[in-house]
Amino acid sequence: MTPAELSRTVLRSVRGAVEEQELSVPVPARIVVEPPPRPGCGDYASNVALQLAGPAGRPAREVAEILRKRLAGSAGIARVEIAGPGFLNFTLGDGALVALVREVLARGAEYGASNAGRSPGAAGAVAGSVSEGARDAVVAEVLARIDAVAGICGREAGGHPALAPAPYDLATLTARLGSDEARWVLLRPAPHDQVRVPERPVQRESNPRFQVQYAHARVRALLRNAGELGLVSEPGDVGLSSTAGAGASSSTGLAPEPSPRRDATDPASLQGLQTLRTLLATYPSVIEVAARLRAPDRVVRHLEATAEAFFRWHDVCPPLPVGEQKPLAVHRARLALAEAAGTVLANGLRLLGISAPEHL
Repeated sequence: MTPAELSRTVLRSVRGAVEEQELSVPVPARIVVEPPPRPGCGDYASNVALQLAGPAGRPAREVAEILRKRLAGSAGIARVEIAGPGFLNFTLGDGALVALVREVLARGAEYGASNAGRSPGAAGAVAGSVSEGARDAVVAEVLARIDAVAGICGREAGGHPALAPAPYDLATLTARLGSDEARWVLLRPAPHDQVRVPERPVQRESNPRFQVQYAHARVRALLRNAGELGLVSEPGDVGLSSTAGAGASSSTGLAPEPSPRRDATDPASLQGLQTLRTLLATYPSVIEVAARLRAPDRVVRHLEATAEAFFRWHDVCPPLPVGEQKPLAVHRARLALAEAAGTVLANGLRLLGISAPEHL
């Protein structure tokens, strides 16, 4: 179940409560569900009960209980809990990850695009001229691409906030840093933050752009190596204890480094998998937010978080067999999850006009 599907499920529960006169409120057009602010509070949370409490003239927790009873047992939802003054916390069922991976792989380059949108093409020439300012030109180009993916048509040019200027023109930045790094440096800051230009691009984990591109290249390498083993990805149970740690690569990818063994009950392992799942599921909504707020930095930071989560999960749960181990169903499932992560990274990089390398 994706956040959009969960939102629609909650909306149906509100509409049902109104139709059956359990609540007397206007039915909202849309319900917002988001990852909870703290670990251990389920997969998603919504403040819909707090929003409806005033119009309903009832305590928020009472409204939340009405909705909780209606949502309990819904397909794809394992548990609904009430927290604090009336937040609804949702824990998804075991099949949620499998369904998500299937969706990402089925949609491929289209994943993240709205029904009215289209997938981003390869990076073209930067819109505008260098005289408009390096940052303005690159941001305008990327926002046009984000609008296309989000299904927004006919927005007038220049519909983004005033940007803090870049310290160099685009040609100088590209000559100094290379195209990918120059674009990342211009797109990463929030609109009113200053652009900070490094002395030179650094090809290691401390550089977020490198880590994102390396994560994509690592996924492609996994798929190539799996092909040599005759291993085909298949969404399923990724497990957490079968081969955890033995011979896993370090998150930098520069040297192999063993990771500690962890089992399926280890909180850190479960949280890492949950984080990666949430980031893959929320990628489409990040595109919508970036379009609405005119903020391509939202996409940049989502890719950074996805790459970091991928490496944390990958180091604990190697997608490929280790040593003499035979390929198992869990490896096919892990490979599918890795492929889904690579798909999101590739789609986001193309959206920003930055290369998604096969090798790095």
